[in-house]
Amino acid sequence: MTKAPYLTGQRFTFGPPRRTLPTLALSLFLTGCQLVSNSPSSSASTVKKETRPIVEKPSVEKAEVTTPEKITPEKKEPVVIDDLWVRIQSGLAMDLDQNNPRIQAELNWYKRHKSYFSQISKRSEPYLYFIVKEAEARNVPLELALMPIVESSFDPFAYSHAGASGLWQFMPATGKHYGLHQNWWYDGRRDVVHSTRAALDYMQTLYNRFGDWELALAAFNSGPGRVQRAVRKNKKLGKSTRFWALDLPRETTAYVPKLIALGKVVRNPSKHGVQLNKIPNKPYFAKVDTSGQLDMAKAAKLSGVELEELYRLNPGLNRWSTPPEGPHHLVVPVTHAEHFRTQLANLPPEKRVKWDRYTVSTGDTLSTIAMKYQTSVNVITEANKLSGTIIRIGQGLMIPVAAKTAESYTLSASQRLAAKQDRSVNGRYKVEYLVKSGDSFWTIAQKYEVGVNELARWNNMSPKDTLRINQKLVVWKKQDSQNAVVRKVHYKVRSGDSLAKIASKFNVNVAQIRDWNSDMSGKFIHPGQQVTLFVNVTRSF
Repeated sequence: MTKAPYLTGQRFTFGPPRRTLPTLALSLFLTGCQLVSNSPSSSASTVKKETRPIVEKPSVEKAEVTTPEKITPEKKEPVVIDDLWVRIQSGLAMDLDQNNPRIQAELNWYKRHKSYFSQISKRSEPYLYFIVKEAEARNVPLELALMPIVESSFDPFAYSHAGASGLWQFMPATGKHYGLHQNWWYDGRRDVVHSTRAALDYMQTLYNRFGDWELALAAFNSGPGRVQRAVRKNKKLGKSTRFWALDLPRETTAYVPKLIALGKVVRNPSKHGVQLNKIPNKPYFAKVDTSGQLDMAKAAKLSGVELEELYRLNPGLNRWSTPPEGPHHLVVPVTHAEHFRTQLANLPPEKRVKWDRYTVSTGDTLSTIAMKYQTSVNVITEANKLSGTIIRIGQGLMIPVAAKTAESYTLSASQRLAAKQDRSVNGRYKVEYLVKSGDSFWTIAQKYEVGVNELARWNNMSPKDTLRINQKLVVWKKQDSQNAVVRKVHYKVRSGDSLAKIASKFNVNVAQIRDWNSDMSGKFIHPGQQVTLFVNVTRSF
């Protein structure tokens, strides 16, 4: 930029100023001030002299010349957060400074159970990074990423007596509303990726409805309708409509305080005497497209990931393979993803699932065949391009089957159920029961003098679930007396035996024998047949 000349009598100068520049600047600055302060009564000659066009410019130029050089701020390296708990701390946005007896009660519980946080850190590590990332993308408080601690203790297979399932404990109807499909092969409520996105979408919808995160959390737990009615009731009575003043179910009144207390602990663990084990602030898993049905045992072999870990990362899978109708993807540790993609690309589609050829015989239906092969009618019809369910004797069918034994798929739905049903109950003995027409949880519970809720729990079900004919249930029946010692006995039927004779011999009744032997059909038994009995060995025979 060209600089303006100095006052009359001085040389025009361009470029760097001389040492006398500050003095000149001061002089010119004073001159400018004098001009401003002159009154209209000043002499014409003075005004003319002072209003020469070159007077104002030097003052501006001198100011520019004497301004110190701009100092470029030193660049700071970005802070690297390597602990996911620290990242969560920076995103906590709810009111964690409030004090309430209900919050304090939950804080006291956390302080008494400090080891709980070690368990939570271990369980949450595969899933928490993804949940935090999804929450940040929606710009919601990161307290929401802690919700699975309250909902399920980060157990992806958690199932409540009310029928809620997965990390976020979605009820069936709510899950379907948010696109979480549920069928024989797959339950989207347990799918970590899909259920997390659905849960955060649901929470945003609830916040938009209530305008308050505490009310949104309460609605997530007990339903928006119930919370809305409580709000209206308080409005009508002229009371506060904040969460803390509402008349809500006991579970819900504890739900929000639990999350607030968790936020307090995570924000300042040392203050509450808690240690949060470090969780790496980086992705744990990656999603791999399978482009169709894939046996889980083959997926484990191709990816190099243990079969059990594959199920824990893909808890939405109920059976031995991915669903034939989709979703066609698997979640694997990020360290194995590229290798898995490469191996999968080299595997021909026809080798991704093992097939058996079955010839239809007398009495067969698609339902009985599906039950035999632990598959569904739809899978058989689609695999064989059947237009209906009618089949004929001698017809050949191709059935997809597991590459390994059922017991190998330890975390499939059937194996989780078997493990649950085999879990012993103190002071009780197990009875296996086959569901008959007209049965309900209530009628079976009455028959064995047990509670409906505990009967459902023993079978990893909800009392609201529908029972199927020939479905196997276990009942843990109370022993007859405090001193009873019940043992499982395998009795081999002898010539001349009848159910009545065997019942009399072991001090049981015929109905019990039939219940204990669910595969027993008809009224007759035959020599050599093995009968299972539960006998009080303290009785004399």
